[in-house]
Amino acid sequence: MAKLEDVEGIGAAYAEKLRQAGVRSTDAFLKLAATPKGRQELAEKSGIDEKLILEWANHLDLYRIKGVGSEYSDLLEEAGVDTVVELAQRNPEHLYQKMVEVNNAKKLVRKMPVQAQVADWIEQAKKLPRVLQY
Repeated sequence: MAKLEDVEGIGAAYAEKLRQAGVRSTDAFLKLAATPKGRQELAEKSGIDEKLILEWANHLDLYRIKGVGSEYSDLLEEAGVDTVVELAQRNPEHLYQKMVEVNNAKKLVRKMPVQAQVADWIEQAKKLPRVLQY
């Protein structure tokens, strides 16, 4: 999995705060941030807003899908998909069209995934065990 610094929105300063709170990896972060109570405790220990912690947890949850990294997780989020659960419920054709629209407007990625890739992500999302609780 990605380094803490590489997760969209974390960067070096927040990564350091997370390390000081005992979080050394993205796997550890995802485990700690899996529940509302865990996110609250992490917010208290790190001094980072709970909403940011949830946003990062959602990004990392999407990273579990093969082929989705920081670049595509941003594109998915802008297209209205910010969780694995949400991705699992999407129609591949509609989601792909929305991603194309968003990318044409915002230029988030240089290379768009093909529709078959998006369909594969949706199938993976349907099979993945749920990690985050809301």
